[in-house]
Amino acid sequence: MAETPRRKLIEVALPLEVINRESAREKSIRHGHPSTLHLWWARRPLAAARAVLFAQLVDDPSAHPDRFPTEEDQRVERERLHRILERLVPWEATRDERVLEEARQEILKSTNGNPPPILDPFAGGGTIPLEAQRLGLEAHASDLNPVAVLINKALIEIPPKFANRPPVHPSLQDELVGWQRAQGLAADVRAYGEWMREEAQRRIGHLYPKAVLPDGTKATVIAWIWARTVPCPNPACGIEMPLVRSWWLGKKKGKEAYVIPSVAGDPTHPSGLRVKFDIGHDKASAPTAGNDGTVGRTGARCIACQTSVSLEHIRSTSRQEGLGSQLMAVVAEGKRCRIYLPPSEKHIEAAAIEVPDDVPSGELFDWPGRINVYRYGLTHFSDLFTPRQLSALTTFSDVVMEARENVLSDALAAGHPEGARLEEGGTDAAAYADAVAIHLACAVARIAMTNCNLGRWNSTGEKVQHVFGRQAIPMVWDFPEVDVFGSATGTLAAAVDMAANAQMSAPAKTRATVEQTDARDVELSGLLSTDPPYYDNVGYSDLSDFFYVWHRKSLRRILPSLFNTLLSPKAEELVANQHRHGDKEKAKQFFEHGFQEIFRRARIATSRDFPITVYYAFKQSESGISGESSTGWETLLDGMIEGGWSITATWPMRTEMATRMVGQGANALSSSIVLALRPRPDNAPTTDRRGFIAALHAELPDALRKLQQGAIAPVDLPQAAIGPGMAVFSRYSAVLEPDGSPMSVRSALERINEILDQVLAEQETDFDSTTRFAIAWYRQHGYGTGKYGDADNLARARNTAVDALERYGILTARAGNVTLLRPADLDVNYDVSVDSQVSTWEVLHHVLRTLEADGIIGAGAFLAEALSRAQGDVEADLLKELGHLIFRISEQDGRTKDAIAFNSVVTSWPDIVAAAGARPVGTQNTFTFEEN
Repeated sequence: MAETPRRKLIEVALPLEVINRESAREKSIRHGHPSTLHLWWARRPLAAARAVLFAQLVDDPSAHPDRFPTEEDQRVERERLHRILERLVPWEATRDERVLEEARQEILKSTNGNPPPILDPFAGGGTIPLEAQRLGLEAHASDLNPVAVLINKALIEIPPKFANRPPVHPSLQDELVGWQRAQGLAADVRAYGEWMREEAQRRIGHLYPKAVLPDGTKATVIAWIWARTVPCPNPACGIEMPLVRSWWLGKKKGKEAYVIPSVAGDPTHPSGLRVKFDIGHDKASAPTAGNDGTVGRTGARCIACQTSVSLEHIRSTSRQEGLGSQLMAVVAEGKRCRIYLPPSEKHIEAAAIEVPDDVPSGELFDWPGRINVYRYGLTHFSDLFTPRQLSALTTFSDVVMEARENVLSDALAAGHPEGARLEEGGTDAAAYADAVAIHLACAVARIAMTNCNLGRWNSTGEKVQHVFGRQAIPMVWDFPEVDVFGSATGTLAAAVDMAANAQMSAPAKTRATVEQTDARDVELSGLLSTDPPYYDNVGYSDLSDFFYVWHRKSLRRILPSLFNTLLSPKAEELVANQHRHGDKEKAKQFFEHGFQEIFRRARIATSRDFPITVYYAFKQSESGISGESSTGWETLLDGMIEGGWSITATWPMRTEMATRMVGQGANALSSSIVLALRPRPDNAPTTDRRGFIAALHAELPDALRKLQQGAIAPVDLPQAAIGPGMAVFSRYSAVLEPDGSPMSVRSALERINEILDQVLAEQETDFDSTTRFAIAWYRQHGYGTGKYGDADNLARARNTAVDALERYGILTARAGNVTLLRPADLDVNYDVSVDSQVSTWEVLHHVLRTLEADGIIGAGAFLAEALSRAQGDVEADLLKELGHLIFRISEQDGRTKDAIAFNSVVTSWPDIVAAAGARPVGTQNTFTFEEN
């Protein structure tokens, strides 16, 4: 009889609040973070990956009853492991060898000194293999996408090859000892990046003239602000219409600046007119919402004749004739400020150059909603850049190879043998020169993000923002063109610095392998931990081609096998792109079959001693006749279950900052769900529909309550509930419907959502009568007005009265109408300590009001006072449960502002509690999963 695998920490308990806090905090860390090397979409936080890998490998104390015979012994040991995790997840731990070594020793202890290699077949931005390497584990990364492979090579394959070596640049030869990890490589990236900047400036620096200030002095230009143009369709006008999203340039108080357009005569233009631009600073004359810009979601407006122009006219004109452009403003460096200047002929002429002959080729994919520029005639990647931007990027790409030759020459002079190239497995001078060139090429790719005609000027921060504000290539109207030889955002100096800093935090410990392979063909040996594609959420290959075309130009001779095609592979990419596959059903089948094959093979090949882990973040958004579900979740879970896996634990890992807790778009989440899975026994039992639903009723309420009392945001609760629900479903070999057919994953998801709503509704009985009335009234009317008679009936049924509820301060009753008070309408002088009747509804609303007015500290102070009431009328756990419930009601009824507000207060709850100075009774820092 096979020995039962030992339970791992991830299958029992995690210090989830700490992990989530550090994961969210990490999003605000930029200096030295590996993500700054190269953009990739939907990265998971390093903190979460580090914690998951540790907990995936380390035994839970319950797996050793000989050493920890009692529950108390197990609890003490588990808390010791959690303290290690709590020290391991902060960003600062990435350079703390003492903490990292402590974690490595625990892993070795639980794996008999022989931990399995970690495999991520969807490596993407490299988070999981990088953190595996940091924990001293053998890491294997693969991805079909060449850009993802390049990122992983730069982060995990290259640094260990050249760890602890001194740099080779002649200016750095005075200090040849003391270089640790990849510090020498980082120093050379900086040094050769500076040479690259100087050489490029010698060739094309004249294209970037200085700005002449009003006092006659000169200043470096930060950016030129351009507006796209189309001819006005009015035959009596015909002026080149500027298409401008906003006239604002700077909104800092006391330093406001904006563009002032006017119409002037121009005998050189067929219309005899042109738009002239000046700069304004008088706040009294500043643009307002009604007159800010000329183009919006529905169309544009001509400045000269006020003709309204549809977006369809702009699209058709741009496809047939192309879009023009006109310089609106010049942004120059001042002393701790930006100086805004009107256009000058010198700056207009500097940009008026021919497109270089050797620009990268490659056609964009027409993907409505994701790559909108195609419909405006921008059909090739070269169309996304101005001629000057193309000149800069082609020059930088060419100089990368020249810098590589310099590195090689200096390495040979320093006494290193030439050896084999990097792609051939070399570790000497030739391979090192390749490694430096790869990092310089990553810097060029970073410049391309900002140095394109799809960037944005942020008038609040007075800086340039890159094209990928979301996972798409959207159309923009006015755009900044960066002076790439300056020092601000979007310059070569800044990009090189980011590439070097990213290497400073690289572990450079154990050797790692990276390969370009379809996940369906990867040899799935070792232990799987992966973050797979999210159905149709991100078009990785189509978006990454934005970088691929420049990498191919820079690196084709260094990595010929990786960049041997015109664009990145598309047909095999495991994404449910209906535009590529013809329709939704074909896209779904392609995605589904791919996942089933991967998880089927993984069950055969991977170690039975450890659970595998899978991250997923796709919001349920499809409502059908029988309930709510999600094709993305359905397909992933179906692949797992059909592949023979059983879910043993699920954890909601926060992956966004608090400011992003309610994302934009139907499928935006603040949390990823991490699933731990074990192979389902071949003799797993079957059950019928009634048995499955009974098991859900028995197990799901407790799991949901733990999720509510933890760090899960209400917006993510339905996704988090999938985990414990599907853990029940996946333990059976089949759940049989009344007709004998197996229940589908979609049907199981619908049943889980039904029970989620039932559990939330049943929680209403836990609340006081005032709160129960308010919930019922809110469900019917929100904060709108209803009839007094209806309110009276509702109140009587809950053993209260409308007049009493008005005295309690939760509603107003006037002229036969009743209205619940919004948080903003509550009395700012309210004193909870002297209130004779306090309800959970009232306290939560005051907490929300205080949070919005006074922040976390103010909300915490109010909560502390409310919880200290002698009567004990309010329980903190119930406050949080109420927040979850009201969020669910408001989201389902389309009350978006209310949903955002309640999601915010629940998401901020750990911080509010910390500010209150005490953890409320019942709140758990640690979550546990019971063994079935």
